[in-house]
Amino acid sequence: MSTLSLDYYVFDPASHIIRSIVSCLRSSFPEISQWGVDKIPDLQGDVMIVTGGNTGIGKETCKALLKKNAKVYLAARDERKALAAIGELERETGKKAHYLHLDLASLKSIKASAEAFMSKETTLHLLFNNAGVMLPSTQKHTEDGYDLSFGTNALGHFYFTKLLFPVLFNVQEGRKARVINTTSWVHLWGSSLIGPGVEFDTFKDGPKRRRKGEFWLYGQSKLANVIFTQELVRRYGDKVVSFAAHPGNVNTDIVRGTWFSLQWPIVNRLVLTPAQGAITQLWAGTEKGIEEHNGAYLVPLARFSKPRSNDPVLGRELWEWFEEQVKIFEESNWVWND
Repeated sequence: MSTLSLDYYVFDPASHIIRSIVSCLRSSFPEISQWGVDKIPDLQGDVMIVTGGNTGIGKETCKALLKKNAKVYLAARDERKALAAIGELERETGKKAHYLHLDLASLKSIKASAEAFMSKETTLHLLFNNAGVMLPSTQKHTEDGYDLSFGTNALGHFYFTKLLFPVLFNVQEGRKARVINTTSWVHLWGSSLIGPGVEFDTFKDGPKRRRKGEFWLYGQSKLANVIFTQELVRRYGDKVVSFAAHPGNVNTDIVRGTWFSLQWPIVNRLVLTPAQGAITQLWAGTEKGIEEHNGAYLVPLARFSKPRSNDPVLGRELWEWFEEQVKIFEESNWVWND
């Protein structure tokens, strides 16, 4: 089995604070990249899914893939917005993406979406787990009762990826499919200053979760994306390549409706465009020769870095928790007995 290429991140509170500040600044003012979307090879014959592909970074990702002749499934919750985006992309690229309904805040929807895809395709070459929510109110939960940030960004993408294993593991011999998980520098604040980790008793509502703020809960979900990437490689690195990609501080509508949106007009000239934000995950998904860094954490623009956590014990525990939640849902399964 393939192993992670980066050493375990040794936690120190003082250096952690400094590193967080530096990461935030570099996320708005990254080093200039020598890589661009013009370097993406021809993708004719490759099948891809981009979650959250109807807007922002996801839409720019779809555009770049379509221009290189990939067959792209744009997965999104809102059909009207998704079809509008597909029309815009067709006018810009001359290629038409395929709509795939997906609500990551609903395990029922995730299962239906994966089944719908596998009824049409036998192979999936590239999965961009790009969609997400940012700073939703702590009053909000997923359909299944999970914290909205964690349930959507972490558990939802885990379940979607797991259901798609049959097609991800079915690429031609000598090649591996790729799973790119969009994370953020705020994964650095995904736990307390004591050390890197997630707090399992905040994944659903309770006294401890209610004491946490939206920023902390969002950061924890992004840390879980990093941990999931690492554990996916530990378990299936012989079959799939996976990276956790931080796009940078990007001006998208993901902050709409949050307290942060009030500040956005002030800082929107100090952040990256969606096209710039898509560069790192497109590099992760299409660049040849980086497979040896399987499981790595990537930062803008198209660079390797070191995440907060690379703990195999934590990875196993989180994966097992994910599996337990999926099992509970599937065993209840009353939805599928209509």
